[in-house]
Amino acid sequence: MVSHSQKEAMVKPYEKMNLAQLKEAEDEFDEEDIKAIETYREKRLQEWKALRKKQKFGELREISGNQYVNEVTNAEKDLWVIIHLYRSSVPMCLLVNQHLSLIARKFPETKFVKAIVNSCIQHYHDNCLPTIFVYKNGQIEGKFIGIIECGGLNLKLEELEWKLSKVGAIQTDLEENPKKGIADMMASSIRNISIYDSDSSNSDNDGK
Repeated sequence: MVSHSQKEAMVKPYEKMNLAQLKEAEDEFDEEDIKAIETYREKRLQEWKALRKKQKFGELREISGNQYVNEVTNAEKDLWVIIHLYRSSVPMCLLVNQHLSLIARKFPETKFVKAIVNSCIQHYHDNCLPTIFVYKNGQIEGKFIGIIECGGLNLKLEELEWKLSKVGAIQTDLEENPKKGIADMMASSIRNISIYDSDSSNSDNDGK
């Protein structure tokens, strides 16, 4: 068996170098090494470009209505874009912006933008806010309009992350809907109340 130290010795030194170090050490390698370095440098460069492309967002950016088409509808191919239309006077909108800012950091491969609704749609009613549209390739793949669809006044960060993941815009590590436990508790309470009412009704009938 080859020991760990032997494996280390077998590794070409350039395989441990970054691009800057490779440039500085070019004179120390023979012709075979130089060819290998060029191949390796190109591979590292492509990996770096792919990583930069994947992680080039990472924040919730403000855009104006006249940027909507370029930033959202005509965004690059296969890119998920999430836009929040909001008004600062609507408290729920401020909560959604806060959550989206954190989610944007966690999923930098997805574009997150926000826009004051009046700059995009005139006379948009407050009852329809917050409004979240999820785009891909110019098409709306998901939408959440109004407080109820967005998750309610007590919306938690994980709940919004789950909603966006179900549309496909992000790949969450959450294994189930964070609101499922609450829903199960409510359903259980309703069942218990129904059973209690049924038992009370039967007792009344028996007493007559």
